[in-house]
Amino acid sequence: MKTAPKPRGPWIHRFSIRLFTVILAILVYWVLGFLVGDIESIQGPRYSEIEKEYVDQALVEQEGRLAESIAEIDRDIASKREEMQIVSDSSQNLQKTINQLIELQKVTVQESAVLPEAEQINLSESLESFLDSQEKYQVYNEELSELMDQKRGLESERLDLEKEIEGQREPARSEYERLKENHDLRLAMLQLLILVPLLAAGAFLIVKKRDSIYFPLFAGYGAAVLLKVSLVIHEYFPTRYFKYVLVIGLLIAVVKLLIYFIRVAAFPRTQWLTRQYREAYERFLCPVCEYPVRTGPRRFLFWTRRTVNKIVLPNKAEEERPYSCPACGTPLFEECPECHGIRHSLLPYCEHCNAEKEIPDASSVRNI
Repeated sequence: MKTAPKPRGPWIHRFSIRLFTVILAILVYWVLGFLVGDIESIQGPRYSEIEKEYVDQALVEQEGRLAESIAEIDRDIASKREEMQIVSDSSQNLQKTINQLIELQKVTVQESAVLPEAEQINLSESLESFLDSQEKYQVYNEELSELMDQKRGLESERLDLEKEIEGQREPARSEYERLKENHDLRLAMLQLLILVPLLAAGAFLIVKKRDSIYFPLFAGYGAAVLLKVSLVIHEYFPTRYFKYVLVIGLLIAVVKLLIYFIRVAAFPRTQWLTRQYREAYERFLCPVCEYPVRTGPRRFLFWTRRTVNKIVLPNKAEEERPYSCPACGTPLFEECPECHGIRHSLLPYCEHCNAEKEIPDASSVRNI
C-alpha cells in the first residue's frame, strides 16, 4: 500500500502558518501577562504600618514640629533679608545724595558763596535719614543673627532626633524586607502553580503531537508559556538561585536534544532516511559514504557537493545498469522486479512504473 506524501502547500500558506504561529504566541503571552498581573496586584506588607510598630510616634510628631519651625524660621530669614536689602538700597541712594550735596558745598565755599538754605536743610535731612537707615540695618542684622542662631539650635535638635528615630527604623526596615520577601515568594509560587501545569501541558502536546498538522499551534503556545515562566522565575528568585535554575534547565534541554539527535542518527525514521537518500541522489553522491556515483555519462568525471551542478555532461548516451558504490558496497541502482527497468535502490518508488518498496534502514542498507 502506498503512503501518501504530505502536501507542503503554496508558499503563501506556509508563510501564513508561520506568521499566525508567532501571533498566537504573542497573544498567549499577552493573556498570561494579564493573569500574572492580576496575581501581582495582591496587596503586600505596608512599610508605614510596620514603622508604627517600631518607631515612637511621639518622636515622629516632634520631628515634624521641628521641621515646621525650621521652615517658618527660614521664611522669617528670607523676609528679613529682603527688608535689609531694601534698607541697604535706600542707604546707598542717600549716600549718593549726601555726596552730591557735599560736593556742591565744597564748590560754594571755593567760590566764597553761601550755600542756599534749602540745600543746607536737604543735606541735614539726608544725613539724619542715612543715620536712621544705618541704625535700622544694624537692628535687622541683629535680628537676622538671632534667627540664624535659633535655626542652628533647631537643626541640631532635629539631627539628634533623627538619629534616635533612625535607630528605631532599622528593625522596621528589616521586618519589612522579610515580610516583602515572603510575600514575593508567595506570589511567585502562586504564579508558578498556574504556569507550570500550563507549561507541562505545552511540553506534552509538543512531544506527543509533533507529527500532527496542528503542531504549530502547540509550538506557539509552548514557547509563550516557557518565556513567561522564565521571566517570572527571573523576577522573583534571587540571581544566585536563578542562574542555577537556568543552567540546570539548559543542561536538561541540551541533553534531551543531544540524545534525540543521537537516536535520530543511529535509528533514523523513514522520512528522514528518504530525505537523506533523496538529497544524496540529487548530488550523485553515495548516501552512506558520499563517494561520487560514477555511472552513465558521469563515469569518468569528478565533482563535489559544491561543484555537482557546474559539471558539463557529455552527450553520449549509455545503457542503464545496476550500480553499487565501489567505496562501501551499497547498492544504489537495481532492476525493478515489476517493470525490469533500472530504479534507485534506496528510494521508495520506481521512476518507470511507480512500484513501491520499503526503504531499508541504516543498519541493513548494505545488505540489500
